[in-house]
Amino acid sequence: MLAELPEQGSTTQRQPHGEEVREQLSRLLANPYFSHSKRFPTFLQFVTEQTLAGEADNIKERTLGIEIFGRHANYDTASDPIVRVTAAEIRKRMAQYYQDAAHEHELRISLPSGSYIPQFHWPKTANDQVFKEAEPEAVEDLATSESQPESHPAHARRHYPLAFAIACVVAGLLSVGSVLLWQTMHRSALDFFWRPVLTGKDPVLLCIADQLQYSSIALRDAAQPTHQVVLTDNLTAIVMDDVYAIVKVAGVLQSNRTQYSIKGEGTTNLDDLRIGPTIFIGAFDNAWTLRLTNTLRFHFANNADMSRHEIVDSTNPAQTTWVVDRTVQMANHDYRDYAIVARFTDTDTGKPTVVIAGIGRGGTIVAGEFLTDAGDLDQLQRAAQAAGDKKNMEIVLSTQIIDGKPGSPKMEAAYFW
Repeated sequence: MLAELPEQGSTTQRQPHGEEVREQLSRLLANPYFSHSKRFPTFLQFVTEQTLAGEADNIKERTLGIEIFGRHANYDTASDPIVRVTAAEIRKRMAQYYQDAAHEHELRISLPSGSYIPQFHWPKTANDQVFKEAEPEAVEDLATSESQPESHPAHARRHYPLAFAIACVVAGLLSVGSVLLWQTMHRSALDFFWRPVLTGKDPVLLCIADQLQYSSIALRDAAQPTHQVVLTDNLTAIVMDDVYAIVKVAGVLQSNRTQYSIKGEGTTNLDDLRIGPTIFIGAFDNAWTLRLTNTLRFHFANNADMSRHEIVDSTNPAQTTWVVDRTVQMANHDYRDYAIVARFTDTDTGKPTVVIAGIGRGGTIVAGEFLTDAGDLDQLQRAAQAAGDKKNMEIVLSTQIIDGKPGSPKMEAAYFW
């Protein structure tokens, strides 16, 4: 919402008007963080226009579920978190957008945590937007005081430049210190999980799912690209959603100058796994992942006709919380997905092993995101420290899938040994 006007005599920033907000909203929604989605722009545009129209009091979770997502008027908001999940993802993408230096002087549109009512304000660095309101009496007092002799001793005036210089130095050191602290924490969180994989001299193997699903390929004519020729072929395809996790992990390896190779699970053998650390990506389309996790506390399971997939807790096999019903998954693309991420030493190879695997493809995406995000890994590090800093760990993650797209990862359970 538009912030309230300040009291007279106070210094603040000029309040943005409606057209400025709409212009900034257009810039925001044109950015890839939002333009590649249907629900995020619709959500943000709706709450912004409602707020600008003075209807902010009507912005409630149920109203948003009905107006934006087509839910029934009496739908259960407790069991259907579509509004909360979407708002959380929008907050995350807004933060990423404004972290870009190219946008630091732009009008801020924010969605405060716990609220669906947006707020609009200028960044503190936009000095040209700052103004000061003052009463006529205050101006007269100021003019009078300036015409009077200086009441401060001369020696005090001489110390002003020195005090100002010291203050600037201290502020600069604090600023640099804050940046270095953030960088240290960022490195520490990634180092906590990836150290066993990155510190050795052996190359890392990325064992990925492959699908022999194409019997033909359509190639385009170089002279006439609109013309296609279909040829018989037998291609090994990589699931595109797994590529997201592959790129994320490869970025971590490259930034640490760690050599790595990529092989499909169908061509990977035990000799390959004995060479060095291995990262397994994908679950039900990667036999190696299923073999390795089968003996762990949390492992994958399914029914005979593959219509139900789940993650089972060996210590409580009766619980049926982490389940994906394929019928629901295929029908509306709105469901909750689950994933396993793990790091342990494989007893057969003696090498560090990492698992990044979701029940569905959205689960694999957020698993890759979780293991390459400093904030998520910081949360995992704190849990590991509380458990006694054991070397091996396994975590169950969940994420809400909306329109086939995953939200943020959430830790459901963790086990350390």
